[in-house]
Amino acid sequence: MTLIARDLTVGRGGLPVLAHMSFTVEPGRALILRGPNGSGKTTLLRTLAGLQAAYDGAVEPGPDAVAYGGHRDGMKGQMTVAENLTFWAGLHGVHDIEPALKAFDLARLEDRWAQHLSAGQGRRLGLARLLVTGRLIWCLDEPTVSLDAENTKRFADMVRGHLAGGGIAVIATHIDLGLKGEVLDVRLYRATLEALE
Repeated sequence: MTLIARDLTVGRGGLPVLAHMSFTVEPGRALILRGPNGSGKTTLLRTLAGLQAAYDGAVEPGPDAVAYGGHRDGMKGQMTVAENLTFWAGLHGVHDIEPALKAFDLARLEDRWAQHLSAGQGRRLGLARLLVTGRLIWCLDEPTVSLDAENTKRFADMVRGHLAGGGIAVIATHIDLGLKGEVLDVRLYRATLEALE
């Protein structure tokens, strides 16, 4: 499965932010999005994941192939770590949460309510959720926020494993994770009147 964006224009609040973007990401590769805050990285990721409609252009495949990891981790505070992962696994037809618990050293926290996790622990849980989705394309928005150096390495290792299995990752990040792939500076596609004509 290949991720393809064709002449894509994305925006928010009724205004285009990025225009006429075309790119392809092959299996086993990452696309690293760069650009300052407010430049459109989150908007692009949400569009690729099908969480908002493109203003123009097309994305293949559809959202059923994409797992999105954003600033909110999508966890239920009054469920335990294990219950949260079991819930997400059940939605995606996955039965084993052990690899997800192991990937981020969450086994010792599996009985803790999500609302009692620290910011870093909550982020680890949100990222571990990706492993129970079974989705081949991961769209990740600043995934290492709140992670210490050890867990940033765990995250990079998890993504490397995903890529080695033929997965794809599109990641907005300001740090070098040492992943195989290309860098895309979204400022090159900033929507202007001329770009929209």
